[in-house]
Amino acid sequence: MNGVDQDRDDEASKKRKRLARLASLAYQVACMGQIGNHYTLTNLTRVPYRIPQQTGYEWVMECLGRKRSCYKMFRMNRDVFRSLHNVLVSHYGLESSREVTSVESLAMFLWIVGGPQSFSQVENRFARSTETIHRKFKEVLNCLCKLACHNITPRDPSFNTVHARIKEEPFWPHFKGAIGAIDGCHVPVEVPADEVVNHTGRHGFPSQNVMAVCDFDMRFTFAVAGWPGSAHDTRILNDTLLKYAHRFPKPPAGKYYLVDSGYPNREGYLAPYKGQIYHLPEFRNGRKPVGKHEVYNYAHARGRNVIERGFGVLKAKWHTLKAVPSFKPRRQNKIIIACMSLHNYIRETKLPDEEFDKCDEDEDYVPGGEEPLQGDSVPVRRDAGYMNSIRDTIADSLWSSMEE
Repeated sequence: MNGVDQDRDDEASKKRKRLARLASLAYQVACMGQIGNHYTLTNLTRVPYRIPQQTGYEWVMECLGRKRSCYKMFRMNRDVFRSLHNVLVSHYGLESSREVTSVESLAMFLWIVGGPQSFSQVENRFARSTETIHRKFKEVLNCLCKLACHNITPRDPSFNTVHARIKEEPFWPHFKGAIGAIDGCHVPVEVPADEVVNHTGRHGFPSQNVMAVCDFDMRFTFAVAGWPGSAHDTRILNDTLLKYAHRFPKPPAGKYYLVDSGYPNREGYLAPYKGQIYHLPEFRNGRKPVGKHEVYNYAHARGRNVIERGFGVLKAKWHTLKAVPSFKPRRQNKIIIACMSLHNYIRETKLPDEEFDKCDEDEDYVPGGEEPLQGDSVPVRRDAGYMNSIRDTIADSLWSSMEE
């Protein structure tokens, strides 16, 4: 009886082992089937890679060969494009790769920020992979940010030379100490849902409040990006003076920037009179300034208008600044600064440019037709007495010159 039971147990054990081997074999066959199916889907049935009738490089060269097309696609004329390309290659590390030339990389970047064009549109136009486009965009962006370190600076750091604009009426000799203007510009940005409230200010949309300094040639001489739209102009300036004290072009004694009422009237920063008409659109409707305070405000606004026009040209040319895509904040900041660097580079060439030329022909022209908003009120500072005296002296001088 024991022998019979032992034989049955041995037979059962052998059957279990055979079933286990069959199960293992079935699993291996199933895995092989999945691998074969994956290979079929990814290699045998995929859509063939599109061979464009015209490569991205050929399209770029065609645009560069046509004056109007070049300006519309790349937001600058071809001489400026070639000059910028040569500078970025020779001084800031822009290089060609085996697949993409440096010319195509620069054109790709300008088309994206000028259009603005999505990366999908660029992929379709240039027949490049999304990975390649992102990589080349980043390379050009980094080169332009390096350029910004050298061209977003004052031409005369000591501010010894009085700008020709200040020597004209109605500024001379009243505003002889003016060296430029400061203001904030709200740049719409896409941010995560938990950051929307922090980035939404009085304009009603998520934005960055970008503070910039501008000279009377409409060049940016300093800029700070990254502050949320809810941040007050004065807070940004105060933080900048501490954090970037070694870089900020601080006005020397007797010199000052023109600022709006969003900033305090303090040494080095000359503001308008509060409670009086100030912004130019209010005067352009046929109303003449009344009293010395309004006369001062009108002249002050005409001088400070240079930064509003500068921001207008910046946004009119680089349309991505009307809605910066949802990159990480650091990348968004770099895009804004890169566009300001491009702005300065174009301006410094002194070559014809549609947006700049319109501003040069009409000092009241602000691209985009956006009327400036009155800055938020700020408390009076203890050190405002000196600049209040300067302001009163200028107002009396302007008023006296009108009566003569």
